[in-house]
Amino acid sequence: MIIAAVTFRLHAPWVHSLKEKRMVAKSLITRLQNRFHLSAAEIDEQDTHQIIVIGAAAIVPHNAMADSLMDEISVFVEANTEAEIVAEIREIR
Repeated sequence: MIIAAVTFRLHAPWVHSLKEKRMVAKSLITRLQNRFHLSAAEIDEQDTHQIIVIGAAAIVPHNAMADSLMDEISVFVEANTEAEIVAEIREIR
């Protein structure tokens, strides 16, 4: 059993309230969960208006599938949010 985990740090300069930020984050998290059937949540910077940190994790059978899944997730996040991806951290455990 292998755990594929990826963390995205996003910058959304148009967001001016925590309510707007929550709407952006929740929308992206829900779409990730529905598309990939994985666990996802906002994991850091909850009190910062323009920074969104989202973590996602899934259990996969082997390393090749973990790499493939993380590539797909990265492309999906880039295509499904207007926020800029500032950093992406990948882990395979």
